[in-house]
Amino acid sequence: MSHGDLPTETLITEGRAILDWIADYLDHPERYPVLARVAPGQIRRALPPSPPERAESVETILRDFETTIVPGITHWNHPGFFGYFATSASVPGILAEMLIAALDVKVMLWKASPAATELEQVVTDWLRQMLGLEPDWFGMTTDTASMASMLALAAAREARPELAIRERGMAGRADLPRLRVYASPHANSSIDKAPLALGIGLENLVKIDTDSQYRMRPDRLAQAIAADRERGFLPLACVATVGTTSTSSIDPVPAIAEICRREGLWLHVDAAYAGIAAIIPEMRHILDGVDHADSLVVNPHKWLFTPFDCTAFFLKRPEILKRAFSLVPVYLETAERDEVVDYMDYGVQLGRRFRALKLWMVIRAFGVEGLAARLRAHCELARTFAAWVEASAEWELMAPVPFSLVCFRFAPPDSSEEERNRLNEAILRAVNDGGEQFLSHTKLEGRFTLRLAIGNIRTDERQVVLAWDQLREAATSAATRGPASPPRGR
Repeated sequence: MSHGDLPTETLITEGRAILDWIADYLDHPERYPVLARVAPGQIRRALPPSPPERAESVETILRDFETTIVPGITHWNHPGFFGYFATSASVPGILAEMLIAALDVKVMLWKASPAATELEQVVTDWLRQMLGLEPDWFGMTTDTASMASMLALAAAREARPELAIRERGMAGRADLPRLRVYASPHANSSIDKAPLALGIGLENLVKIDTDSQYRMRPDRLAQAIAADRERGFLPLACVATVGTTSTSSIDPVPAIAEICRREGLWLHVDAAYAGIAAIIPEMRHILDGVDHADSLVVNPHKWLFTPFDCTAFFLKRPEILKRAFSLVPVYLETAERDEVVDYMDYGVQLGRRFRALKLWMVIRAFGVEGLAARLRAHCELARTFAAWVEASAEWELMAPVPFSLVCFRFAPPDSSEEERNRLNEAILRAVNDGGEQFLSHTKLEGRFTLRLAIGNIRTDERQVVLAWDQLREAATSAATRGPASPPRGR
């Protein structure tokens, strides 16, 4: 009896079946409701409570995948997925994931797989060039922007050697001042989690007022820093956002960078969603001032058609991050250490996925011009949708539309704010329950706001038209008959 792997013929027979399923899935997304239609616990109850004692065929497993797992999937890779920030896994990215799984590389030491390390160096530099940034950035990948932002604040802390955090920690130290981090109220929640995880504390994350377009006010940042110094606190870092989560607003990075330079703060720029748009030549200005920052994060897995997870993290002074985290036990010592990059030195993880391979394949398969054209088309679709909203007497835009996100709401004349909130909640529920689209929401100054985010590589004007039709149908139902019913399928 063999105790090895399944025969490689399985890759050919079952692999072909899986590729056929994937191709059919991508070609016929209309077969699936975008939002999973299951109750809490339903999938778990459908699965055996104990593992099988004996081997089961891959054919049986795949059949259960389709009948039991797929009904509980919310289809992020669907052209009608407009929620959060829409993402997509492109064909070259999907193929790359297969190669990544087959190679099963752990990117830690250069020696552990030289090609993985050096490809990561090259492809992050390709991306730097595509974004129009100066050549003095060091690039690496992380799983998510959440991790990258935490590493940025850890580096900001390490950049103050007088604090001796690496050696002495933070607990029980009367000599350690309160460290302060500054960000917009519209910064991503990961910016809140980073001080929480690093022991800085949520109370020391200072939210700076924004203007009418939800952008951080530099004058208020300068005032907050001055006030904290008066209280004996230590201003440590500021996080500016290019493309905030709720509205995709752009903080004034040049002015913020000047304040951080003058005051000695680390500046981290979170451009996880919108930074990718700088690939479009006429939109490169969105990263103005970023070359004066200390760190930057963008997410190819958000809007560059690369399967999750793949975040690009850039630093001006990588030696500071290395100083914060490098720890080399004897079993990881190598002769090449002084002449190569060992990515294990730049974060909390030892082993890391071979993410560079899929980003490399996506960039090569579409080319810079092809990627820019697709991003440009998404922005044009968003402006088209925004124009429909503006042309209607009963709908209104809630924020500017600099990228591919539209924030809007149903606001019939003579309705109260309370009624408008109720109507828009009902509209969102009705459209999402209809199965053909999925939108998400936010609240802006207490007003329930609908968000339509365009980012899937297969989304075209047909899906956007359908979303607008269903939104208006749901609005009519909500306004005339109370809470809306799901819109009819089309």
